[in-house]
Amino acid sequence: MKKVIILSFVLVNTMFAAFCQNEKFNAVMTSTLEEMKVAKTPEESAAVAAKFERIGDAEKTQWLPYYYAALIKAQVAMGAKDKDKAADEATALLDKAAAIEKDNSEIFCVRATICYAHMMVDPMTRWMQYGAEATTNLDASIKADATNPRPIILKANSLKNTPEQFGGGCATSKPLAEKAAKLLADFKPASSLHPTWGKELVDQILESCK
Repeated sequence: MKKVIILSFVLVNTMFAAFCQNEKFNAVMTSTLEEMKVAKTPEESAAVAAKFERIGDAEKTQWLPYYYAALIKAQVAMGAKDKDKAADEATALLDKAAAIEKDNSEIFCVRATICYAHMMVDPMTRWMQYGAEATTNLDASIKADATNPRPIILKANSLKNTPEQFGGGCATSKPLAEKAAKLLADFKPASSLHPTWGKELVDQILESCK
């Protein structure tokens, strides 16, 4: 009987410690996501990405911190002077997320964004390689979760920025953006910490294609 009581006590303590750790993780992630929303400069974004990376290093089994760190780096890479360097930094972080969470739709979206950043270094010579890689990742994202609006948004944005003679422009971009907007309205994230971004971008596409 005494052993049962001790075992029960240890089990309760373990569960309580796990609960407290989970609450702590949720709290720090929530506050860092708020910082991510208000970051305006590359320096501020870099500081938030570094914070997410530290959270990931501390938690070990959580993919979301590395995902957000990579997402920020990938977005910053689009406007960085050394796009390849910033994109490679994003890839290193995303690989850590992918090692924890396999075949994840959101992770594939960030890989596509990284491809676009690499392509922007020299679009004329790089579009065949990185454009194809981006498409492959977006297709994988849709396959992993057909309800996720973000790969559709990224496809629509890519087409919006592609010349009409190569199959781009509003004629092909707008229908995808409209589909993405509907998916976004219906999308239910797994938790308050999971990705919800995309509305601002899809609204921009639809506004420019009126």
